[in-house]
Amino acid sequence: MTHNASQSATPRRTRGIVLLGLVLLGMASAVFVLWRPLMMSAPTCMAGRWHGCFDTFNGVVLMTLVTLPLAALVAWVLARRRRAAGVTSAWRTSLAEVGMVHGTVPFVWLTMMPGAGAGIVPARVSLVPLRDLVTMGPLGIVGNLLVFASLGFFAPMRFAALASMPRILALGAGCSVLVETAQYVLGLDRVSSVDDVLVNAGGAVLAALASRRWWRTTAEAASDQPCPAPAPAG
Repeated sequence: MTHNASQSATPRRTRGIVLLGLVLLGMASAVFVLWRPLMMSAPTCMAGRWHGCFDTFNGVVLMTLVTLPLAALVAWVLARRRRAAGVTSAWRTSLAEVGMVHGTVPFVWLTMMPGAGAGIVPARVSLVPLRDLVTMGPLGIVGNLLVFASLGFFAPMRFAALASMPRILALGAGCSVLVETAQYVLGLDRVSSVDDVLVNAGGAVLAALASRRWWRTTAEAASDQPCPAPAPAG
């Protein structure tokens, strides 16, 4: 029994190490590519100025990277509390919760930044599918794929109810529709496009495919529920 348990624990540990290695590799690659432009925003961000930091792409990306240690600390605290309570998959659950927030909020923030004509230029809508893909360019397509990628990657790891491709597709599309609607209502000088919804949802699905082996199952979700206390005799 003990031998079989140790054998099953080894692949889990290996998968966790591989996942962590991929995350670190992705972070290192991003820092290498964006190092010079990010450093241009560093003095403004370190001074705590809103303008030039939180209202710029470079500033938001820089602060996202800087706060990674804090996100890791939050995940560690959550995991320790869950392990102390006897919750199974404590680390995976905690990493998924923190990853969803830390990996999604900055991208949504970037999409909600007002353009130069915010409040002046009339709100614009593009409802013809695939028409705007040509004007997005490779960088725009990659950026839209990443908006809800963290949500698609981590949500089925955290919630068993979301552990299916159609539900992840619906989640990504629904969140994207909310963002596009907010852009239109607030008059942010951005085009609310159906292509953004399609690419955002596609990014969530692709990310979910990458994390499929770690998806949460209904049985695992049930095992995390605290056992009811036995009723007193007599």
